[in-house]
Amino acid sequence: MDNNKEHVMYVLSCQDHSLYTGYTNDLKKRLNTHNRGKGAKYTRGRLPVICLYFEVFATKEEAMSAEFFFKKKTRQQKLNYIEERRMANDSSADE
Repeated sequence: MDNNKEHVMYVLSCQDHSLYTGYTNDLKKRLNTHNRGKGAKYTRGRLPVICLYFEVFATKEEAMSAEFFFKKKTRQQKLNYIEERRMANDSSADE
């Protein structure tokens, strides 16, 4: 197992305003892949996509578990989750 890799759960905002959630170990490369139309089938017809949110985890299993549970949320619950995490990160940056 490569412990030097990042394990990222990410959320994309598609052109049609839908959300797409995925896992990667190289977010920049994965985002470029999506926008070249070579990523997930879901995003190919909804380009361009932008990264709305991401979280980094210590292991692949943790990131994929977070992806799984995030996908079960409603759209509003997803947006609330993202906003809550951003607010928490902003307040911790002020400390």
